[in-house]
Amino acid sequence: MFARLALRDAVAVLQDAGVETARNDAEWLFADALGVGRAELYVMLDEPLPPSIARGLTASVRRRARGEPLQHILGWESFRGLRLRITRDVLVPRPETELLVEWALDLLPAGAACAIDVGTGSGCVACAVVAERTDVHVVAIDLSPAAVVAARENAARLGLGSRLFVTGGDLLGAVRGGLADLIVSNPPYLSRGSLRWLPREVRDHEPRLAVDGGDAGLEVIRRLVRDAPRVLRPGAALVMETGGGDHAHAVRDLMIEAGFIGLDVRRDLTGVERFVSGRLAGGTERHP
Repeated sequence: MFARLALRDAVAVLQDAGVETARNDAEWLFADALGVGRAELYVMLDEPLPPSIARGLTASVRRRARGEPLQHILGWESFRGLRLRITRDVLVPRPETELLVEWALDLLPAGAACAIDVGTGSGCVACAVVAERTDVHVVAIDLSPAAVVAARENAARLGLGSRLFVTGGDLLGAVRGGLADLIVSNPPYLSRGSLRWLPREVRDHEPRLAVDGGDAGLEVIRRLVRDAPRVLRPGAALVMETGGGDHAHAVRDLMIEAGFIGLDVRRDLTGVERFVSGRLAGGTERHP
């Protein structure tokens, strides 16, 4: 069968399965199987598909039709220009989280600095910060041993291991006090009751540990906010991704109670107030 016909059939299978991005996903699967970029795919559509590639594509399309995330099938995702290896043990990086990195970079002081990424998962945030600020060291922490392995592998593959230390731990428990110029986190923030309504790609295939924030989506965040002042230098910032809207304002209130000042809330790509930051009171505030 020619590639064009096989691609048409793959799109139809994904559409019938309810995949909203059927054309996009089919093209990525075909490009990956053929070893080309997505932009190069169309010059090969009038070529016959070798039987071995056709069989592999059939299997990949079936996996996607069953709801498995495209990134799990491909094994990677792009994040701020970095290609990260993605496994079932980590949350697939979202475009919105690139804005969290952007704000974290703005909040870091000029010159040599130390940042902590809590709940690092694939290491996407930590890797992006280290890649874009060559004078910054990052400690990346995750409770999941499998996520720690994934983040370490990504740091090593990207050549960032000398300035990125990945370790296992429960939030900031293993970190000494008063050392960090910034804490950045995309913590579990969904309420436990809402998990059943998640898209099947998330509900059935991504790690529950990365999304389950307890009854009100604040269980993990509350602990992080309480302990963050112990770890931050005076004037240093904590910036987090939240569930957005009322949840973001609840996180802001928790930070005020914990002694943070200069609270700010920013919107995501869809205009939802999602990111919250504040600085630890005391000392001389340092600016980027």
